[in-house]
Amino acid sequence: MGGTDRRIQIPNAIISMQLSVSGKHLDVGESLRAHVVDALSAAVERHFGSAIEGKTVFAHEGHRFRADVHVHVARGLIVQSHATASDPYVAFDAAIERLETRLKRYRGRFEARHRGSEEPAATQATAYVLADEPLGEDPVNGQPPIVAETTTDVLTLSVAEAVARMDLADQAFYLFYNRGHGGLNVVYRRPDGAVGWIEPGLAAGTRGGSGRA
Repeated sequence: MGGTDRRIQIPNAIISMQLSVSGKHLDVGESLRAHVVDALSAAVERHFGSAIEGKTVFAHEGHRFRADVHVHVARGLIVQSHATASDPYVAFDAAIERLETRLKRYRGRFEARHRGSEEPAATQATAYVLADEPLGEDPVNGQPPIVAETTTDVLTLSVAEAVARMDLADQAFYLFYNRGHGGLNVVYRRPDGAVGWIEPGLAAGTRGGSGRA
């Protein structure tokens, strides 16, 4: 059975957010939908006061349920989390708990800035989704086949801010312009759990104590 997707507007004096609750090959009942709306709205209100959009997607993962939570707080600020459990309510609650744990780690860094409507400078870039298989090259232009194309914001941030946004978005890496000099940098999560930092054009050892991986 196909999934369901219903967009809900949540208006009041504090929070206004578009919410989408859906299921991949499963139906999301009204009780679960209401639980998601109440919990996600409360979490956003506690930390940010408002957000652009919130999405929760439920899916089967083996014999368990997976809940993916995505909140688009502001330009370039995405918060994501996921969890699995034998019950969809438990999976969602665990995903929200993980999301809020990461938010508490960076308490004050984004909440105050978001409420003050201060946003970092951004440049738009094009992001592509490549075909899974086969990953051959297009004989016409030498590029791999592209199945989707979107735009994304590359923000001007400090390294610490980039690491925070990578963690909040639950991503493996984060591309940004370094506020110190304007160059493109990448931070990423290494297999050992440490954070790596790539700064093109800077020879190894020229910045003392950088901890670059």
